[in-house]
Amino acid sequence: MTNDTKQKVREFYDEIGWMQEDDGNYQNARYEDLRPVSREYIHKTRLRVLNGLIPTGRFLLDAGSGPVQYEEYKAYSAGYQKRVCLDISIQALREARTRIGDHGLFVVGDLANLPFKAESFDGAVSMHAIHHLALTEHPRAYAEIHRVLASGRTAAIVNGWHEPFLSRMAEPLIGLMRKLSGRAEKKKKEWLNEEDPAGTFVQKMTPEWLKREIGSKMNIEIKPWRSVSTRVLRWFVRPFGGRAFLKFVFWLEGVFPKFFAENGQYPLIVVRK
Repeated sequence: MTNDTKQKVREFYDEIGWMQEDDGNYQNARYEDLRPVSREYIHKTRLRVLNGLIPTGRFLLDAGSGPVQYEEYKAYSAGYQKRVCLDISIQALREARTRIGDHGLFVVGDLANLPFKAESFDGAVSMHAIHHLALTEHPRAYAEIHRVLASGRTAAIVNGWHEPFLSRMAEPLIGLMRKLSGRAEKKKKEWLNEEDPAGTFVQKMTPEWLKREIGSKMNIEIKPWRSVSTRVLRWFVRPFGGRAFLKFVFWLEGVFPKFFAENGQYPLIVVRK
């Protein structure tokens, strides 16, 4: 990933992604399903991060913190003295300061080159941030989080898989529903090939890549965070019966964690040092 690409990611979040819109949400919230029917499921999945963290300590690193966007995110550092928010976006850190105040310390920095000494943190989280690096830089980001983590402690990292099995299975049905509703198919973004790209740069991994490139170098566990993508939620979860369906999905994720962790949309990757 070139410095120019990183600069564009920074500019996107400074100028667009972390700016509040008329409804009071950040522009980046467009990538989440904020409908009431999905609220309970999404709330419970966000709290799953706590299953990957030791609950108390001195410093918690939030690597690629954004503005600590959702209320559930605040819970991750509730048992820590300070939450150290690191982000490439100054606007993200301004917003984070308004949300967590004196509980936070705020650092402008690069996920793949953390400006901290080894074993500085008793815990770490990273929510949907590493995928803004080129895939070739992902190992460096994991290695940096591992480096700054104290011995015997854990980090909880959430990112998305590249074309996971369950999402692939849903696509033919979404295509059929598009045709029946008369909606045109969205053109897939090729971010690097667009002169003025909408949104920002993302590269995702596969379970095989994660096990080979990261799991061979450090102790990781892959757990389910949320198996249903926002796209699938919006197409298939309707107000009538939607809550009951998502309760069933959440139960299934708990009963068959390995399957849903590796075949759903978003894994929770727990790093143990």
